[in-house]
Amino acid sequence: MAPPFPFSAIVGQTEMREALLMAAVEPSLGGVLVFGHRGTGKSTAVRALAGLLPKIEVLPGCRFNCDPQRPDSACDPCRAQLEGGTPKRRKIDTPVIDLPLGASEDRVVGALDLEKALVSGEKAFEPGLLAAANRGFLYIDEANLLEDHLVDLLLDVAASGVNVVEREGLSVRHAARFVLVGSGNPEEGELRPQLLDRFGLSVEVASPTEIKDRVEVVKRRDAFDRDPEGFAKQYKAREGKVRTRIAKGKAAIGEITMPDDTLAIAAELCLALGVDGLRGELTLIRAARARAALDGDAAVTRDHLLQVAPSALRHRLRRDPLDEAGSTARIDRAIAALGD
Repeated sequence: MAPPFPFSAIVGQTEMREALLMAAVEPSLGGVLVFGHRGTGKSTAVRALAGLLPKIEVLPGCRFNCDPQRPDSACDPCRAQLEGGTPKRRKIDTPVIDLPLGASEDRVVGALDLEKALVSGEKAFEPGLLAAANRGFLYIDEANLLEDHLVDLLLDVAASGVNVVEREGLSVRHAARFVLVGSGNPEEGELRPQLLDRFGLSVEVASPTEIKDRVEVVKRRDAFDRDPEGFAKQYKAREGKVRTRIAKGKAAIGEITMPDDTLAIAAELCLALGVDGLRGELTLIRAARARAALDGDAAVTRDHLLQVAPSALRHRLRRDPLDEAGSTARIDRAIAALGD
């Protein structure tokens, strides 16, 4: 299998790349929504991130990627192993699972294993995509075209972190905690407000406007298509640096402090923009903490906060019919009004 396009070889799109790295460091951020026209590298960036994520520990034979450190949320077989002693553990790649637009509900949540039912008459559960994505990433390309019933299902699971399946006499519950990453083309419709609000960060991407950047994008993509293995080797050292940055950020984020004056700036900014509820502040400080962790800083500063404000807040603003400026421009004005 050919390697994915290297994450560090993506030209420009800094906000998108940094948002994905923040989501990797802080899963509770709520995921990332990337909106942009076709051919702007949205899917490429998400799939490139998969190879940089640290491995996770699971117990042998687990079909739900249960966390051995959280026996309370483990499936029955894993809980039995953990209660019976100290079972061997193995490491697997952090899952990055694609959710196809045409997927059925059974394919997403899981269903009765028909083969076992027909061959042996045994009622067994066949895990779905939500089980495969547990403790990893769930990627939805063209998220704005996702069917309503799947949107409702994802909202329920994202809120609870648990997937409950009632099918043909089966009753199954398993952990389903994942980072939701969506991408979409604004020309093909808007996202439902309920799902939009679930994304922690929203990023807008566009094609490069500089000739030299466009040329570099084409050169790198052409080189990769001609020789994926050779191209990946050229970026091995850079990929290693990004991988180390993610690992150090994840290890440090629990120790990052948040001064009260920085919290006050977050609240002031959200009030100035008329952001509903408190999810805006919570997402803003989580994103700022992830930003600080990636930068190797011990405390969140005003600069960290203001750097992540556009991506944390632009999709939470009410539309103002008297203000034709976009969300990003409104946030920039609010930041300027804060002063020094």
